[in-house]
Amino acid sequence: MHRRALLAASTTVAALTLAGMPVLAQDKYPSKPITYIVPFGPGGSTDVLARLVTLKAGPALGTSFVIENKPGAGGGTGSDITAKAPPDGYTIQGGTISSHAINVSLYSKLPYDPVKNFQPITMIGSMPNVLVVRADSPYKSLQDVMAAIKAKPGTINYASSGNGTSQHLSGALFEQLTGSKMVHVPYKSSAESLNAILAGQGADVIFENLAPALPHIKAGKLRALGVTSEKRSAALPEVPALAETLPGFAIVSWQAIFAPAGVPQPVVDKLSTEMIKAINDPEVKSKLVAQGIEPSGMTPAELSAFQKAEIDKWARVIKAGNIKIE
Repeated sequence: MHRRALLAASTTVAALTLAGMPVLAQDKYPSKPITYIVPFGPGGSTDVLARLVTLKAGPALGTSFVIENKPGAGGGTGSDITAKAPPDGYTIQGGTISSHAINVSLYSKLPYDPVKNFQPITMIGSMPNVLVVRADSPYKSLQDVMAAIKAKPGTINYASSGNGTSQHLSGALFEQLTGSKMVHVPYKSSAESLNAILAGQGADVIFENLAPALPHIKAGKLRALGVTSEKRSAALPEVPALAETLPGFAIVSWQAIFAPAGVPQPVVDKLSTEMIKAINDPEVKSKLVAQGIEPSGMTPAELSAFQKAEIDKWARVIKAGNIKIE
């Protein structure tokens, strides 16, 4: 009996030890730097927000973040890298309306599933796009742009930060609602598309995210003609919403954080908790608002439900516009 009891006890201890190994490892998370993939080039909204939030979340987690820009395919290149990364919590990414809601309906062959291959962490915030032209542009209003397109269909160029981005679909929706035709000029990042219009090279107008465009608007280098949200933005209250002229025009770009599917729940909980705290930090929050971003801080479950609704919404828009990218 004594020997049998010893054997049972040793078996129990071994089982508890084995069962506890992942928990202990997760308790030590993170024990090294975390890679934060930005699926767009430097200088765009996703890049700016990644650096802002991780600057606050890093010390709270007791680690640092390494930002890696992996632009291409409307956020698809970087997202594919994240989808295939080990689900250990050491690779996360900035996910957007394009990479995690639009692309799945836009591209005929997407190498990742935006739902099945990812674990939602939190929503950073949302913002409208803003229709802007150079300060010396002859276009002083939305009506001027519409008149120019009507006079010379297919000659007005609009830039975007890539195929499938909210900037691209803002232009596509504009064409649908006005019955007009423009020429889409995709770049790899907001920085590149903004530089193109600032330099007067290859772009007449752009539907840019409000955050990267706002400093240029305030500096007098760009003229804002309208925001894509249903109502005017608090950051630019004097600029009309496009919906005031084009009923039904409503696009809000959003920025979120995702990890590969399969990350252990304790790691997901730790990441989401600290990221949400960082977003709600008064200093971070004020910087987000100053850039025209409405802070969010959704839980993983809330982000999951929101993302699925967005996928359905954009599938309908893309189908109606017969928009496809091979």
